[in-house]
Amino acid sequence: MARRIDYLKAARDGVRILYEMERYLKGCGLEHSLLELIKVRASQLNGCAFCIDMHTKDARAQGETEQRLYALSAWRETPFFTERERAALEWTEKLTLISTNDVPDSLFEAIREHFDEAELVNLTLAVNAINSWNRLAISMRSVPGSYQRKQD
Repeated sequence: MARRIDYLKAARDGVRILYEMERYLKGCGLEHSLLELIKVRASQLNGCAFCIDMHTKDARAQGETEQRLYALSAWRETPFFTERERAALEWTEKLTLISTNDVPDSLFEAIREHFDEAELVNLTLAVNAINSWNRLAISMRSVPGSYQRKQD
């Protein structure tokens, strides 16, 4: 598979907005490990191999375990995730698959037990951001495996 378009070069100002969102999210107070989990899970749902590769690399570099990453697609069946992470993963799935799902009041009330208003808005922004990245990477055929993590 060959990349169709280098979207950063083709629309630098537009893509820069997504990078600015990432900078905001990195400092918004949500746990970085949680952000990586939702990025991987949304990317799995969307079938974005490039983003799965990127965010599993980033998650491992931040200390995430192989066991949790391997089990992420079946998170409901495992004891490996906290209640807060489970709430975020459920929220991520509902928002990512929103065209075929409702976001029920019961889920909203359940997630509010784990996230305050600002955190929930930031979590929603993070889900929206990764879904945008997935759509860019898939449609422009970003090549899986080409991502190299920059040293912190």
